[in-house]
Amino acid sequence: MKEPGLEQPGIAVEVAVPVRRTPLDEISRVKMLACQAALGAVIALAWQAVSGRLVDDYFISNPLAIGRRLVAWIGDGTIFVHLWATLYATIVGFVIGSLAGVVLGVWLGVSRFAARLTNPYLLALNALPKVALAPLFVLWFGIGIESKIALAAVLVTFLVFLNTFAGVREVDRDLIDCARLMKASRAQVLSKIVIPSAASWVFAGLKTAVPYALIGVVLGEMIAANRGLGYLVQFSGAQFDTAGVFAVLAVIAVVAMLLNWLVEIWQERMERWRIVSR
Repeated sequence: MKEPGLEQPGIAVEVAVPVRRTPLDEISRVKMLACQAALGAVIALAWQAVSGRLVDDYFISNPLAIGRRLVAWIGDGTIFVHLWATLYATIVGFVIGSLAGVVLGVWLGVSRFAARLTNPYLLALNALPKVALAPLFVLWFGIGIESKIALAAVLVTFLVFLNTFAGVREVDRDLIDCARLMKASRAQVLSKIVIPSAASWVFAGLKTAVPYALIGVVLGEMIAANRGLGYLVQFSGAQFDTAGVFAVLAVIAVVAMLLNWLVEIWQERMERWRIVSR
């Protein structure tokens, strides 16, 4: 921040101000949560009413049967073993993929030569169906957790990379030129201008990548694994256990929501102070 008295006319001075929620925002959030809970209750009641009457419960089960299955799995600890395996692989794959995507996006975003050089290869890799890599990763890393981490990391890398690259390319060139005129180093330009300016793009990519990391792990577990939520889905389906399949899907949905919520909290902490011009 500039010292008092050094501001020049026509030059914006950057000031950090805290972002605070108003009471109206909190009231609106509470009302929205209540409406969402009411909608979920209506869907569950309609599902329970339809199951066994209009549609055979063999095909769609019902909320009560799903709840009983979850309670049984929680009671004997089955769900926690599979949940931990999936959650661990998802988090590790997400972290690895996020770091790789951010580094690659920033590097190619600031280096036009490198971006043009690698463009056809990145387009070809991005066009590949990542799901098709799952059997290959099983061959390379085995049926253990490593193959699931690798698949999740690949899915996350490209999503985060694309957003980061776009965010870096959208940075105001005038800010970069001004920093260079003031003899800022390359590291200072990256840390003070490029990365903060592209932060919203990066977090958009992270929030998009969270469910894909989970999908990659679950898919890998369905192909070859002896534990995990994907394995539990595959096992329940093989036993024609519709309630078990829906129970695992419900757990996967809750996990995805929690992970996305954690990323949003991280984003709020990182953007607690925003830059405004006056």
